Amino acid sequence: MASKRFNCIANLFFLFIIISFSIVESSNKIRARRPCKTLTFYFHDIIYNGENAKNATSAIVGAPAWGNFTKLAGQNHFGDLVVFDDPITLNNNIHSSPIGRAQGFYVYDKKEIFTAWLGFSFVFNSTEHKGSINFAGADPLMNKTRDISVIGGTGDFFMTRGIATITTDAFEGEVYFRLCVDIKLYECW
Repeated sequence: MASKRFNCIANLFFLFIIISFSIVESSNKIRARRPCKTLTFYFHDIIYNGENAKNATSAIVGAPAWGNFTKLAGQNHFGDLVVFDDPITLNNNIHSSPIGRAQGFYVYDKKEIFTAWLGFSFVFNSTEHKGSINFAGADPLMNKTRDISVIGGTGDFFMTRGIATITTDAFEGEVYFRLCVDIKLYECW
């Protein structure tokens, strides 16, 4: 009787060990993740240049000693800090109805190459989306596509995380640019 009880306990213990190792092994495997939501938007930035105050959606608020607040500085705009409140559209037409605003800043952060650091939010208040998506990261402007982090959100995008791939869709000198932002969210609540 004691021998049968010992065998039963030994078998249960052995089974427990096998199950424990298989759980640990399966949790260590890297899973292929699929986005829980994908979105594509465009935002249109019109930089104030001293002559376009009526239409401007962004302005230089900080400049190096050799720069000023109406023209972007030389040396790849190094040191310029620009704040923006740009319209977001579903297509690349600036005259489309905006579905929200891109609000934040970018800092040109290198002398040697044309690059910036971005911190901004997409703020929505439309019938389709309510809330915000927050972004932060380096933007090496000369690359065809750039990835920045989606670091959170509110409303429909509460605590979301993911990646936004940015493509420069149009560029007109130092006055206007349009970005296409393909968003892949991997944490959706």
